[in-house]
Amino acid sequence: MIDELADTITKAHPTIAMLQKSSLTGAVQQEIEQLIHRGILAPGDKLTEAALADRLGVSRGPVREAFRVLEEAGLVQLEKNRGVFVREVMLDEALEIFDVRAMMEAHVGATLATHASIEQLNALQSMIDSMEKAVQNNDNELYYQLNVEFHEAMISFGGNKKLFTLYRRLTRELGLFRRRNLAQHALLLSSINEHRDMLSAIRTRDPQKASDALRQHVLLSRERTISNYSNYKFAKVI
Repeated sequence: MIDELADTITKAHPTIAMLQKSSLTGAVQQEIEQLIHRGILAPGDKLTEAALADRLGVSRGPVREAFRVLEEAGLVQLEKNRGVFVREVMLDEALEIFDVRAMMEAHVGATLATHASIEQLNALQSMIDSMEKAVQNNDNELYYQLNVEFHEAMISFGGNKKLFTLYRRLTRELGLFRRRNLAQHALLLSSINEHRDMLSAIRTRDPQKASDALRQHVLLSRERTISNYSNYKFAKVI
């Protein structure tokens, strides 16, 4: 009876149907995005509506819509007469993104040193504490997720919505590279130390010091990417 009533309401109100479809598409898009970032769907893999719809327990429509969203986000590419593929970001493009990201985060570092509230600084500290626990537990997957959330929180606290939107788009494309940069325990230790240094620099309320700390962290990540990419390509050859 309740299900019949829900169907009646949906048919009577196209807006509700549209919102339901939008919500389902968003959920499917997030699931596919997670599969890509976790490496389950690798760069170059062909994606099919039917297979993903079956895997996620949905119809093909939301999967098709999710593909469009993911293409706009730079995570998949639609090739005419061939299909949809997980996009592979080349090293030179990734390094360009790191350069842009370094400028963005340097700006945000200076902004936070000047304007961040005590509550925001405490929130960042809490996230670092959680990251430290993940390192202690050798939980690379959790650390990666917390790392992404920490940086997005800093950008969000900077207060520039346009910058946040652009930042998220660029860093989504870097997902696979950033994951490789945190694949070893020693790299996690280096990363957590850099995050402590960034927050300490922000707490000094010195804009230049905070700006330099955030820029340096991104540039170190850039150097790790170059090293890890070379090792990855060498391992594939072997």
